[in-house]
Amino acid sequence: MLNWDNMFATRSTRMRASEIRELLKLLDRPDIISFAGGIPDPGLFPDKEFKQAYADIFDSAAVNSALQYSVSEGYKPLREWLVKQMADLGIPCELDNVFIVSGSQQGLDYLGKLFLSPNDTALVTWPTYLGALQAFNAYEPSYDQLTPGGNRTPDSYREAASQKGGKVKFAYLSADFSNPTGETVDREGREKVLDLAEELDIAVIEDAAYQSLRYDGDPIPPILALEIARKGHINNTRTIYCGSFSKTLAPGLRVGFIVANAPVIRKLVLMKQAADLHSSTINQMAISEVAERGFDAQVAKIRAAYSHRRNCMLAALEKYMPAGTSWTKPEGGMFIWVTLPKGMDGAELLAKSLESAKVAFVPGKAFFADGSGANTFRVSFSCANEKMIEEGISRLGKLIASEIG
Repeated sequence: MLNWDNMFATRSTRMRASEIRELLKLLDRPDIISFAGGIPDPGLFPDKEFKQAYADIFDSAAVNSALQYSVSEGYKPLREWLVKQMADLGIPCELDNVFIVSGSQQGLDYLGKLFLSPNDTALVTWPTYLGALQAFNAYEPSYDQLTPGGNRTPDSYREAASQKGGKVKFAYLSADFSNPTGETVDREGREKVLDLAEELDIAVIEDAAYQSLRYDGDPIPPILALEIARKGHINNTRTIYCGSFSKTLAPGLRVGFIVANAPVIRKLVLMKQAADLHSSTINQMAISEVAERGFDAQVAKIRAAYSHRRNCMLAALEKYMPAGTSWTKPEGGMFIWVTLPKGMDGAELLAKSLESAKVAFVPGKAFFADGSGANTFRVSFSCANEKMIEEGISRLGKLIASEIG
């Protein structure tokens, strides 16, 4: 028998199956009410618009370019559209600052590869996006806790990284309606992250996958916008903005983007040339057409739908959750984060819930780089209707109450 473990690179030991991807399989079970998958509602996809966009591409001379190899930087009209969108967010940039990736997950993988040597430290929030941890893990880093708005000293981070045999390389965070908690970092917290990054001389990776999905409150400038305001030009900044069309237009087309200073973009382009040459040209063209024709209308549609579902879930949690539990109240995004009484375990609760209550959610421990957070879990409202939310949260509340005793 071949012993593959002796042949695999050491980094392979850091690869773990995604609990979320496994739980998505439950969506096919009609007896399960699932709040597990943090995925967009397919009923809200602009399918007619995409059908027209692909038809137009195939009916034009552009079809030859659509089916051909293309430049690694990405489809120029889409990047030009993104330059205008970024300007509206307070991020003036040029074409050389915009890079198309095959979903923002590929962008996170590239950034891990670009910055992390074995034993270097990545600063991440506790909890943080599971996909980011999976992307970074392949490059064998250590992790330390990033607390936006906190008072931890730069020297303490440096010392901890040195003890682990490397340097602090970047701070990663989702500042708006984060996955998994739904929480938003306020302006002061964003400014403090920039201050810390300046002191440590590290990059800031701003995951903006949910930025368009604000339902309440006033928008807060992206971290990159705040840094440009400090430094005058994007090419003087250390913040790397990662965006996506997956939550607004269509996740299956796998089109994301990175906006950053030109030297970083040039390095990322070299990585793409070595990895997959370029993202799907025809998909970029279709995204460009649909975005140009009606991005704002599409965002307004999904905001209205998701905002209503969030309100329904918050009301159901208030109605059915027993004393001793608490949850976040997000201003946008797709997620609510529930904290159970100390001593309870979200993974054990899930096993019982799938057996008796027939409700799925994601245990929180997987989102913590240090393995803590056992008494937490994430629920998503994006694909649930009012009836599902009312019934599912009611069942879950009864199960938790019975466990508390």
